[in-house]
Amino acid sequence: MNVNLTLVLIAAALLGCGVYLLLERSLSRVLVGLVMIGNGVSVAFLVAGGPAGRAPIVTKDGDVTGLSDPLPQAMVLTAIVITLATTAFVLAMAYRSWQLNGHDDVQDDVEDATIRRLAAGDVTSEAYDATTSDFPGDDSSGDPGEGPDDDPLAADAAEIMAAK
Repeated sequence: MNVNLTLVLIAAALLGCGVYLLLERSLSRVLVGLVMIGNGVSVAFLVAGGPAGRAPIVTKDGDVTGLSDPLPQAMVLTAIVITLATTAFVLAMAYRSWQLNGHDDVQDDVEDATIRRLAAGDVTSEAYDATTSDFPGDDSSGDPGEGPDDDPLAADAAEIMAAK
């Protein structure tokens, strides 16, 4: 199969530039990056489909030579729909960010920064402390009967020793 090198390079350039723009903080650049990725994927699908041929539905006397493959065309249509939906979503986010903040830059998440700081200091969270116990075998299920004397592992070990 002969592949058009120009189309391969165009698809690679669109995908590369799109990924670069997708990593920016500005939602308008992210939007342009998503559109470029969508177009790069569409071109890549068409290149993978091979050369143009006859319509795949019409055959003359059962002759199927020279028919084009309809699957890449269907995948391109699907990629166009997905790109349109993603573009609409990011455009709505950028517009809302512009209304609230006056700019479309993505801000750092406060909770993410807190988790990162706690992880750097190797500090356990309050939720982890609330669900763990100092008692061996305690599953912290909230059963008021659980205590240091109710260790199920110790009870199992005692039963095994008694059976011997």
